[in-house]
Amino acid sequence: MTCQDPVRRTLLLTALAAGTSLVAKSVDAQEDQPGSDERPQKGDFLVHSAGDHADEIIKPSDITLGGPPVHAWPKDPKSSVIRKGSRLNEIMLLKLDPGELDEETRSRSADGIVAYSLICTHAGCPVSEWVKAAEGDKNILKCPCHNSEFNPRESAQVVFGPAPRRLAALPVAIVDGSLTVAATFVGKVGGQQAG
Repeated sequence: MTCQDPVRRTLLLTALAAGTSLVAKSVDAQEDQPGSDERPQKGDFLVHSAGDHADEIIKPSDITLGGPPVHAWPKDPKSSVIRKGSRLNEIMLLKLDPGELDEETRSRSADGIVAYSLICTHAGCPVSEWVKAAEGDKNILKCPCHNSEFNPRESAQVVFGPAPRRLAALPVAIVDGSLTVAATFVGKVGGQQAG
């Protein structure tokens, strides 16, 4: 169906453009809130970053023992700003058997729940796979871009691939039944090209 009236057509196109602009500004405003690009801070809540429960506070019971990872953003408890203005703030949470964690990893965990940056230390791609390790029967974290693999039970040390260092770890705690940030990232977030 074409619009034969040029004035009407111009008005419709203008209205459509204005509506698209408002939606874009709304999304930008949400991500540009003061503090949205700040790194996770001690006391921040952790909220789901996607899915049916996006932006809801994560409870320890939301994380299944043995995986898969749950993706999360930090949320400022005072301003309620979700720190999703930078992709470098997205983390993944895993619940593992505390007896399988090395001492360093256990010290940053809460009841076996560990948190790591989602961003690979090689080229800055998202670490999106939870797969069986080449040796043994335990799962590991894997970046599909260049096949770097990380052991979440040993501070996300590199076990295979070109990644130059382990994933940044985020110490977590359980406060009043919710997962919170216990301290800032341990290690550099991202890869050589992640910025």
